[in-house]
Amino acid sequence: MAAPERTERDITGLLNMAGHVLSNRLGAALADVDLTPRMQCILVHALEEERTQIQLAALADLDKTTMVSTVDELERRGLAERRPSATDRRARIIAVTEKGRLAAEEGQRIVDQVHASALGTLPDESRAAFVEALGALAGVSRDPGPQPIRRARGR
Repeated sequence: MAAPERTERDITGLLNMAGHVLSNRLGAALADVDLTPRMQCILVHALEEERTQIQLAALADLDKTTMVSTVDELERRGLAERRPSATDRRARIIAVTEKGRLAAEEGQRIVDQVHASALGTLPDESRAAFVEALGALAGVSRDPGPQPIRRARGR
């Protein structure tokens, strides 16, 4: 019995491999400054505007348990703190400390370097089209900003 003929390149496999390689590079580079991609993502989104833990979890695509443990670690390190919201007394916002702001700035330089290095493997004239095509495949019309590494459930 013969296998079915492939008529298209396995772009799912290629995108998964590329994503895995890039995620590992990003994780290793941020580890050099004692951050994880999740921490970096939360810090950057919390610096953009006052946001609750629930809002940040949605932006970072993190489940509640992962979000709580990530914020706990940010607090333990003095990078962020939970504070009452000025607009909703039931809600708690995640406020980034000065130390956290400096860490986020350094982390963003690293994220940008990792991404620039990855794009640097492409010819100059192809880079913008490649990024636009990835956005189209992902169904996003604009850059969603920093994203965490998502580990498969059960690992």
